Amino acid sequence: MNEFKKFISKGNVVELAVGLIMATYFGAIIKSLVKDIILPPVGKLIGGVNFSQLKYVIQSEIAETSIGAADGMAEVAINYGLFINSIITFLIVAFAIFMVVKTYNKMKEKLEKKEEEATVTDPAPSKEEILLTEIRDLLKK
Repeated sequence: MNEFKKFISKGNVVELAVGLIMATYFGAIIKSLVKDIILPPVGKLIGGVNFSQLKYVIQSEIAETSIGAADGMAEVAINYGLFINSIITFLIVAFAIFMVVKTYNKMKEKLEKKEEEATVTDPAPSKEEILLTEIRDLLKK
């Protein structure tokens, strides 16, 4: 039980959980962006096409023919419009993640550069070094 407590209390697990929750809702927002904002104007531009309704019907719906007959069969179709929606959503999410990672890498690079500069600068000379430098300069004169 103690090992489990240590595992859960680590920052990485909490950060992973927060990231997963954020990714889930980010995905929902992007899905809505594609479905409700991007695809309607694109469909209008290409002749009033609604991507979510694009499909290839293999078997159309069969209605009930008489009382007591078997229930009607549902339509069998390949919904390639929904597939197009999913591809566009994926591309937008992938681009957004790319931009976040790119920004993160730039920030990380700047921080590393600042740390290097801080370690490269020579520390101020000690009192002994200053005194020895003054003695040396006096001896040269």
